[in-house]
Amino acid sequence: MRALRILLIIAVVLGGVFVAVDRAAVYFAESEAEGRVTFGEAEAGSTDVSIKGFPFLTQVTGRELDRVDVTVKDVRADAAGRTVRISEIRAQLREVTLGAGYTSATASRATGTAVISYAALTEAADEGVTVAYGGDGKVKVTGSVQIPLLGKTLTRSVLSTVTLVDGDTVKVHADEVPGEGIPGLEDLVRKKTDFERGIGGLPEGLELEKIEVAPGGLEISMSGADIHLAG
Repeated sequence: MRALRILLIIAVVLGGVFVAVDRAAVYFAESEAEGRVTFGEAEAGSTDVSIKGFPFLTQVTGRELDRVDVTVKDVRADAAGRTVRISEIRAQLREVTLGAGYTSATASRATGTAVISYAALTEAADEGVTVAYGGDGKVKVTGSVQIPLLGKTLTRSVLSTVTLVDGDTVKVHADEVPGEGIPGLEDLVRKKTDFERGIGGLPEGLELEKIEVAPGGLEISMSGADIHLAG
């Protein structure tokens, strides 16, 4: 019985040592990955990497990680000469294959959400236009237009619907613009408040699927396959 107790104690100690070493290896790998992960051609402010699954050491030996969660903040994506700032991208990566020398990684599958704040959407709009949450799945767009016939400037706010067009373009379109009996007023307002902005620079294979208007900003769901993450 004494020998059995000793064996059990040794097993527990060794198990604890293995867990500690495994977790330390995960922490080191996450820190290294945060400095190497790239998200397509877009520029990113900061990256947080969380490697899931246990044990990590057997996964890395086989050069395939079960799941990796990546959060990228302040992503600047260029499209058609305009920059759209994505406040945050949260992605869940599955079956991540590590390349030779662990200098590259490719996810077999990926799902996630991109968030564009209203401040960022205002930056992407025309000069003098502001965008805010309008409630009930709408955004409120405010802009000023000059009325030549009246010789003055009018400021108008409209509730707009936001849609995803062609899988890579955010479209903002006013539901209704009161003409107020002024000829051409609706067209002038729409030239300010209606706009489209492309989302470019994201990794090849990652597709934008659905957009929702939330109090904190636009939330765009996305998924893809064979996503190259680092190199």
